[in-house]
Amino acid sequence: MSESATREASVRTVLIAVLANFAIAVAKGLAAAMTGSAALWAETAHSLADTGNEVLLYVGLRRSDRPPDERHPFGYGQERWFWTFLAAMGIFLVGGVFSITEGVEAMLHPRPLEDVPIGVAVLLVSLVLEALSWRTARKQLREEARARRRSMAEHLRRASDPTAATVLLEDTAAIVGITLALLAIALHSLTGWAGWDAGAGILIGLLLVGVAYLVARRSKGLLIDESAPPDVLDRLRERIREEDWVRRIEALTAVYVGPGRLLVTARLLPVPEMNRRPAEILVERAYALRTALCASDVIGDVEITLVPEPDESSST
Repeated sequence: MSESATREASVRTVLIAVLANFAIAVAKGLAAAMTGSAALWAETAHSLADTGNEVLLYVGLRRSDRPPDERHPFGYGQERWFWTFLAAMGIFLVGGVFSITEGVEAMLHPRPLEDVPIGVAVLLVSLVLEALSWRTARKQLREEARARRRSMAEHLRRASDPTAATVLLEDTAAIVGITLALLAIALHSLTGWAGWDAGAGILIGLLLVGVAYLVARRSKGLLIDESAPPDVLDRLRERIREEDWVRRIEALTAVYVGPGRLLVTARLLPVPEMNRRPAEILVERAYALRTALCASDVIGDVEITLVPEPDESSST
């Protein structure tokens, strides 16, 4: 997928997730108030956190789309990672901490369940909506992984655009959380012990803390100029080695400056024949290679340094 296609797919994924989670949060909140279920209150906080976080992801998508300027010569792509990091903090604070607190409170002060069928119905509808959002995020990630010749799991670890991955992780946690809430309500109703409900609230909170950690860790790595993964570097080396004037790649580095955008620096040793030809020819060949690399979907800018023969004292 091209950078523009990936961005459009990310916007669609986020908007679907926002609409789904807002509707789910309202329904869960009403059901939680009617049933008194700690697990449903935890799931309400979960959906509210997801809605707010996906709004942050949307803000990041829009702000990162601005063109380069004098202060930001490589553009604003890294803003997407900053807003994703804020979303991770929202998952942790609004979702995780609140859910754990609500679960502990319910454990210390048990409450009876009321209107159980309403709570179950809301959770089942929420499960369907979450599954639709999850399917959209998974479809985008599968297409991105196929375009980069990766497995889904590998792409989740290495993707430079964390938007769809964040939505997928949130929706996966939501599906697991809803399942826990359904089991807790059923067991509470059957046994009369409120500990099932309280325990589910705590587990949902811990699940959200784990998701927040995964999202924050990936965003942190990208924000501190993480190197491109080995498969991207290998493809760059293969492309450079196709040039008949390149004898050896002395050094090659590539760091992300935005989702799907790399800053590449290459130090290349030309073949001996090139040193006997006019310097302008070598410069033209290097410029043509730079242009070809910049035209790639994953390259933002390229700097090429030509290295002299080992026994020469000056560079070309």
